[in-house]
Amino acid sequence: MKCFQQFKKRKQKSFLNQTIYFLITIAICFLLQIVSFSPTSAQLPVNSTQETAPTKTEVAVKLGGKTLFEIRAGVGSFSPEERAKAVTNRLFKVAEDPTIAIENIQVDTQPLTTNITVGKLVLVTITDADARMADQSRELLAESYQNTIQTAIAEYRLERSPEYIRQGVIRTVIATGIFLAILILFRVIFPWLYTQANNVVGVRIPAIRIQNFELLQATQISQLLTNLLKLLRLFLTLAAIIAYVTFVLSFFPWTKKLSRTVFGYFLQAAEISWEKFVSYLPNIFALAIIIFFTFYLIRVVRRFFTAVGNGTLTVQGFYPDWAEPTYKLLVFSIIILAAVIAFPYLPGFGSPAFQGISLFLGLLFSLGSTVIVANIVSGVILIYTRAFQIGDRIKIADTTGDVLEKTLFVTRIRTVKNVIVTLPNSSVFTSEIINYSMAESDPNYAPLILHTTITLGYDVPWRTVHEVLIDAAYATQHILSEPKPFVLQTSLDDFYVSYELNTYTNHPSVMANIYSELHQNIQDKCNETNIEILSPHYSAMRDGNQTTIPENYLPKDYTAPSFKVSTLGNILNPFNNQG
Repeated sequence: MKCFQQFKKRKQKSFLNQTIYFLITIAICFLLQIVSFSPTSAQLPVNSTQETAPTKTEVAVKLGGKTLFEIRAGVGSFSPEERAKAVTNRLFKVAEDPTIAIENIQVDTQPLTTNITVGKLVLVTITDADARMADQSRELLAESYQNTIQTAIAEYRLERSPEYIRQGVIRTVIATGIFLAILILFRVIFPWLYTQANNVVGVRIPAIRIQNFELLQATQISQLLTNLLKLLRLFLTLAAIIAYVTFVLSFFPWTKKLSRTVFGYFLQAAEISWEKFVSYLPNIFALAIIIFFTFYLIRVVRRFFTAVGNGTLTVQGFYPDWAEPTYKLLVFSIIILAAVIAFPYLPGFGSPAFQGISLFLGLLFSLGSTVIVANIVSGVILIYTRAFQIGDRIKIADTTGDVLEKTLFVTRIRTVKNVIVTLPNSSVFTSEIINYSMAESDPNYAPLILHTTITLGYDVPWRTVHEVLIDAAYATQHILSEPKPFVLQTSLDDFYVSYELNTYTNHPSVMANIYSELHQNIQDKCNETNIEILSPHYSAMRDGNQTTIPENYLPKDYTAPSFKVSTLGNILNPFNNQG
């Protein structure tokens, strides 16, 4: 009776007091989300009745999702499970029937049992075995069960009353408003915090330095603070969502059990995560040390090879153009070594899933690595053999052009027609490489020789040809005067002589233009000296034919030669007319 009066008074509380209670509860929930749970507090029961997980001999009697008490002993052929199920069904029928007054739930003591009844209906039968299990007398245990049942039924009926449902709807509206206000507050305050983090770094928080060595730049510190604020925002948003869903579900009797379950899962997940985090701290410390030393070792290596590449540091036998590729190879090796050392400290390293993924990735790499490894090895060999450099004019197989890029896998060339050609390093390594720019970049080599061949008849004096060709070479741009150009007579054929003109240049990148201008000058110089450039097997009667030299090179009074007529005898015996 006293319990029922307490629930009646709770129903008559003012709405203002309920709202204040609700806001205080939300604040406590937020604290529970933020503060880590200790193992002892995490093991506390989740629901309000502090239920414990039943053992094999304890079966809970529930009403509205709440555990009232446990049945530990059987009666006759009825097991504890069957007894608990029967008692639960009876209590549910009584709670659903508003015509049954709670005051009618009484204790009826018999010689062998003590019963809790309502009218003629027996709700619970308490035996001596039950009393021994509870370490109480039958009368005290029955009174305890009576008060618990009366309280549970009163609460069950109150939670399903129209007034309680109406208050649940109002509380849901208030909770939704608070939840939306929190999200809006996060949307306003966190961007402001991001801006403050960017502004304060560099002014109040300088870069971290050790003498002249900068460990962390101001921009890196700013980015770190921004990322931490974003992580905090995500954590608080998730906490607000969990708190909102848990409280809204707890406002209605049909979802209150789900609310306790969801919140219990969250607490269990938080407890397990905290325990795993604490146990994983030594591994995190080891990983932090590995990452720290790897990061700063790469920075030291970078500074060393930057100095070598710039020429500020000289290592005998080590070329400056080797600095960048060597740095990349060392960084790759350092990262691989650090990964091998760090793998045992990764979460789940010894799990079958991790081992299966590692085996799968290793299989993929082994199947597809043949071509990759061949290109990498070829690229490394090409780098250290110094066959060509970026910007060199080279010829590989049928491709001629300037080197744009050389990596561990491919070499890219821009041809003279402005076409980008990508060649795998394995094919470059097995092909003949002609480097036209080597003489220009290395002072130990003589300048590049460009050569072209012209064929002229035997009627043209060879000394005159040499002079004409050398004059044409001197008239060509980018042809060096020292060393001097020279002419080689490479063959004496049936109808003509082959003259090879050799010239020196330091501009292999414009070879096509040099050749074009050189050929133009050869034509001009030959025309100026009345030398006809004829096809190798050209033959014809010159009688009455115009010369092949352009008109602007001929005298103004030039006329084509007339036909010459000779007798047959003169043709057959040309020596008859000789005096």
